[in-house]
Amino acid sequence: MITNLSTQGSLLTEWISELRNIDVQNNRLRFRRNLERIGEAMAYEISKTFLWQEQEIQTPLGTHNSKTLINHPVLATILRAGLPLHNGFLNYFDRADNAFISAYRKHRRDGSFEISLEYLSCPSIDNRILILCDPMLATGSSLVAALRSLLNHGTPSNIHIVCAIAATEGIEYVIREFGEKIYIWCGDIDDELTAKGYIVPGLGDAGDLAFGPKSQF
Repeated sequence: MITNLSTQGSLLTEWISELRNIDVQNNRLRFRRNLERIGEAMAYEISKTFLWQEQEIQTPLGTHNSKTLINHPVLATILRAGLPLHNGFLNYFDRADNAFISAYRKHRRDGSFEISLEYLSCPSIDNRILILCDPMLATGSSLVAALRSLLNHGTPSNIHIVCAIAATEGIEYVIREFGEKIYIWCGDIDDELTAKGYIVPGLGDAGDLAFGPKSQF
């Protein structure tokens, strides 16, 4: 199931436009905060799909039957670009467990690349709701590799993939690998990838824009 949250104008589409805007995005604090706010908005939308139960709570003046979340999710993110988006989710799912994974493109001289995984910290995800955050879903290679590693820690009850901007090709690759039962939530969807696998028009390198440029060596 694919949900594109840009189909209807909202504050989220305003934040997406600022992420893309070259005149705005070079403000790192604002870029990180926009990713965080997108995470908060998506957390609210995704929470509507969860199972809730009625629980009697005591107020200062009586009791009330309130709806409470049955199972809190496991929030996973791909370092480093995913951290602000992940933090937005953690602001809302503040009782969630967390997983972190390092997955990046290791480029070859001919321009091709392979996905390198160098770090994973993850609780058991058996029968848990897993939410995997990554700002950019381009080819889908990093996300698929990360998710495969996470699945070594159990079988989730549901898997939600969250990204600010996704490419159609990457979405199709994720669905081919994991089936249509996976939920993909996008702030917006672009149709084009460059020969090097970058989203067009996209927004550039989310990790560099959020945290500064990295050495290529």
